[in-house]
Amino acid sequence: LSATGTASSSTFLRGDNSWASAGGDNTPAFFVRNNADQDMSHGVETLVTLDTEILDTDNAFASNKFTPQEAGKYFITFSGRGSDDNSTSGNLSYVFIRVRKNGSGYETRGVINFNNNPGRQATFSLQAIVYLNGSSDYVDFTMEVGTNDSTTARISGDYARASGFKLIGA
Repeated sequence: LSATGTASSSTFLRGDNSWASAGGDNTPAFFVRNNADQDMSHGVETLVTLDTEILDTDNAFASNKFTPQEAGKYFITFSGRGSDDNSTSGNLSYVFIRVRKNGSGYETRGVINFNNNPGRQATFSLQAIVYLNGSSDYVDFTMEVGTNDSTTARISGDYARASGFKLIGA
């Protein structure tokens, strides 16, 4: 090998005889949750209020959306619990959860449909890999909850959670 230089904790000698930076960071990254119950109209797709930040490495999460200023592919997760307005009457009919890119449907999961056997509450999650351009692209999170009696539906507090991080090498 003819390369000059010294390996360190941040550089290594590649097989092509050149030095390269080691690793990389999976940032920007975020983890947020809903702090309280969020009532919503039956059968209406609703933006989920994610008002408690557990992690936000680059201040890229604000106003219920993640807008990283670094282009790349991001691993995004979202989970939520839907119920009727009091979580006990057994009127829950269906729950949809969605990760949206730039305000439009991107990854949708029609999570459960109770048909003629309504439930009380249901918690589900989905994962997606989303390319974000690093300047204007963003992701946000919605739910639609239906009830058999068309009463108020609810996103259960502290069960709505979202997270994401940049994938290195993807």
